[in-house]
Amino acid sequence: MKKTLALFLAITAFSINTFAQLKQEDPSLEWFKKTSEVINFQLNKAAQTYKPGKNPRSINPNGTVRIAGLTDWTTGFFPGSLWYGYELTGDKALAEQAKKFTIALDSIRNIKNTHDVGFMLFCSYGNAYRITGDKTYLPVLADGAANLYARFSPTVGTIRSWDFAWLHYPVIIDNMMNLEYLYWSANQFNKPEYAKAASTHALTTIKNHFRKDYSSYHLVDYDPKTGKVLKKGTHQGVTDDSAWARGQAWGLYGYTMCYENTKNPKFLDQAERIASFIMNHPKMPKDKVPVWDFDVHNALDTAELAPRDASAAAVIASALLDLSTQVKDGKKYADYAEDILKSLSSDAYLAKPGENSYFLLKHSVGAFLYNSEIDTPLDYADYYYLEALKRYAAIKKIDLSKNRTSIN
Repeated sequence: MKKTLALFLAITAFSINTFAQLKQEDPSLEWFKKTSEVINFQLNKAAQTYKPGKNPRSINPNGTVRIAGLTDWTTGFFPGSLWYGYELTGDKALAEQAKKFTIALDSIRNIKNTHDVGFMLFCSYGNAYRITGDKTYLPVLADGAANLYARFSPTVGTIRSWDFAWLHYPVIIDNMMNLEYLYWSANQFNKPEYAKAASTHALTTIKNHFRKDYSSYHLVDYDPKTGKVLKKGTHQGVTDDSAWARGQAWGLYGYTMCYENTKNPKFLDQAERIASFIMNHPKMPKDKVPVWDFDVHNALDTAELAPRDASAAAVIASALLDLSTQVKDGKKYADYAEDILKSLSSDAYLAKPGENSYFLLKHSVGAFLYNSEIDTPLDYADYYYLEALKRYAAIKKIDLSKNRTSIN
């Protein structure tokens, strides 16, 4: 207990000093400074508690921590969170731990049976290379990108998401997130065909995944021989035709990112229309942290049946902040995202130091229909929350560079 308290006090002092230098006289950023203290403490403790290659994913109903192994689609998020934590706080210890947890994922470069290699490698190795410039990270990224591109079908016009035997050629809206890996790899490794595949996937998804109100289906199953749509449905939402909250977030983030990489106005239009659907939805709670599916009939009444999904909120916030920098009237997006971040940084969602098994955010939903990860922390909620905070700091011109030290 004494050791934990001493560590908390030391890290708190570090964080207070860091952010006091940034905006010492700006009381409107008090929440941001307070959040940084929690981030630094929780991430340091998590890195000391868990082992590389066995990353914290969520908390089981019995209180134990669910661990993400090397083939788990979420396994890249914890190393990525450590990298983002380093960027936000300047704590070199987080960078050192991030490197350990990243290189433990080396064998993922050989995985060929899922689109999730984007989440697994680009969030870990991608951030590692972006921050350090260390070229030893590149071979893994090159192999993973090649395997992701190999899942693209010119006939269907998409990248296959899963290899499940009971589906013909499934594509889920989540797949939009992993296009960023291909765009980046196209430039990094001189593979223009990667970018072309990513844009084709995005255009096909606009055509087949979205409804007239710009809400999205979770899954579209195609005929691999003809590209014909066989079925539209869900493995996540309350019904096939409902608006699963995180799915809407994936779409918003994906099309914002696609526009940033291509400047194709179709992608910007799609992103803004999805943003409008989310921001103006009548069932969005006042704190702007959505329930797990917008179409749960009692979404604003019964927490037991309609738990909030902080992971969806974090993805939405990060996407809106990015979108705000891509358009002339971006303030409405930045302001909405700021409201989300303030909600997530409140006591209602942000863990207290030493609690929550060292995750940052509480109250996310993984897969409600399967009674899996309901009202629990999630590693990807933390990852996109940290990314959103970093983007917020950039927009607000909060100088995070004063405490940087070389980590090469």
